[in-house]
Amino acid sequence: MSTSLLIPGVVVIQPISYESFMIMKVSKVVVQKRSKYQNIEVVELSEYGKALVLDGLVQSTEVDEYIYHESLVHPAMITHPNPRKVLIIGGGEGATLREVLKHSTVEEATMVDIDADVVEICKQYLPELHSGSFLNTKARVVIADGKEFVEKTSDKYDVIILDLTDPYASEIAYELYTEKFYRRIFEILTDDGIMVTQAGSSFYYEEVYDRVLSSIKNVFPIVKEYNVWIPSFGYACNFIIGSKRYSPDDLNPEVVDKRLRDRGVSTRFYSGRTHIALMNLPIYRRRRSTTS
Repeated sequence: MSTSLLIPGVVVIQPISYESFMIMKVSKVVVQKRSKYQNIEVVELSEYGKALVLDGLVQSTEVDEYIYHESLVHPAMITHPNPRKVLIIGGGEGATLREVLKHSTVEEATMVDIDADVVEICKQYLPELHSGSFLNTKARVVIADGKEFVEKTSDKYDVIILDLTDPYASEIAYELYTEKFYRRIFEILTDDGIMVTQAGSSFYYEEVYDRVLSSIKNVFPIVKEYNVWIPSFGYACNFIIGSKRYSPDDLNPEVVDKRLRDRGVSTRFYSGRTHIALMNLPIYRRRRSTTS
């Protein structure tokens, strides 16, 4: 996938597919840096507020990030009846960590990101996104390659959240979407563990998405797809849950809302009714229709 064009003070031109683009007006460039791995920018977008941009692609914006992060985190966390130990791969801006730590059941949340510069820049310039989550005593931040961390760890986790760049972004990114990788994720989950991954766009990149979905189905006995519209992405973003024991389809709105209340979780988007809607909304596809 080609990178977008960031023109300071003018626009960011972001590809949403191989042939479609989204144009967003930049009102201010806050910081720019080239790390060992990527170009990092924090900008202010006229319509979306502060935004983290990596290699020219918008990752999170102040205005709509809660839709993405609540949808990524809470369906899996709520489906598990007692998530105590959580692993996050990626998520350098700290917003996924923020949502995980809302659950009072969590005793330890480990976040692994490969790029220390991303984490440090987000700590300094994007408090609106991380809300101080890096300083939480339950949080453990590890700067390391997520794939290597997963391969080497001897720990077990109740929930694993893969907040990654899109599977079609690069060959390196796709290594974290393979059946081999998911089999290792399965191994480091507890006996009733759940994992969830961001999975890009099934509408614009259907073949890649189907390979990811097939890989997860080859590993996990319970698999659930869902998607949600993210305005600053310009498309409906897909998520896939792989679970050993519990299914998000088994929850009703009352159970979801009770677990949220009991754990002290406050949300802007996710709720019992939203959970049911997410689990029943058809998956957006361009070439063929399917139901999850």
